[in-house]
Parts: sequence; structure tokens; C-alpha cells
Amino acid sequence: MKRQLAILLVSALATSGASAQAIRTERNMSLELANQLASAAVAACEEKGYAVAVTVVDRASQVRAVQRADNAGVHTLEASRAKAFTSASAKNTTLAMMEGAQKNPAAANLVNIPGFLLLGGGVPVKVGNEVIGAIGIGGAPGGHLDEQCAMAALEKHKDLLK
Repeated sequence: MKRQLAILLVSALATSGASAQAIRTERNMSLELANQLASAAVAACEEKGYAVAVTVVDRASQVRAVQRADNAGVHTLEASRAKAFTSASAKNTTLAMMEGAQKNPAAANLVNIPGFLLLGGGVPVKVGNEVIGAIGIGGAPGGHLDEQCAMAALEKHKDLLK
């Protein structure tokens, strides 16, 4: 009887270990953080005279916050969303992806992925090396300028990303 109980106990422990490995714990973007990043990005661009739209997405590229500055063009909303989606899903800046696609013919096909927008202005939001979302900005007179505003927002809130 003790042997059967021991076998049953070992079997139960082995099964519970396998179940625990099937469950993952992931960090994600809170609504509060998304709103803070969006506000900071709009402010950073406004300081430079750029009227932009900002979209912040979570790790699954789902929209968490959107802000559109006064006088930002209507097209900037979709551009900011697509840049955030692209950056979060690829875990890279859209500027780096654009430059890579321009230099590498094999990467040029990235533009054919539905929803991807390879223009500068999408920047991953990371905690350590883990991507928990992304900021996408559209409306500055150049994607590199959109990216600078996103980086300024991340810098302003770097203490929240530890």
C-alpha cells in the first residue's frame, strides 16, 4: 500500500510540474502607463511644433491609448496605430525595419504583411528585454522625428519601466 501511495504521489508531482510549465506569466501594458506614454509623446512633439497622433498598444498589439493633437491630420490616427502594431509585433523600431527593408531585398517583402507600416515612428516599450507594447506616432515631418518623440516619452517615464 505504501508503494502504491508513493507511486501515486510521484505521478501527481510529475503531472503538476508539467502543468505549471504550460502556463506563462507575462508583463503587459496598463491603461495608466499607456495614457502617460501617449500624453508624453504628444507633448514632446508639440514642443517641436508637430501636431501628431499617438497610439500605444500592449504586447499583443491591441490598442490601449490614443491621443490626437489639435490640428493633427486625420490620416495620422491610422498611421500611428499601424506603426505601433508593427513595432510591437516585430519587437523592433519601425525605422530600423524600414531601413532594413531598403537595404535587404529579402526583407522588402515585410511591406506585404497585413497591417505592417514600415515608416519611422513605431518604438517598442520594454521592461528590461521584454517587449510589453509599443508607441506609434504619425504626423511629424518625417518618421525619424516621430521616433524622437516616442523616445522622449519613454525617457520621461523610464522609472515606470523597470
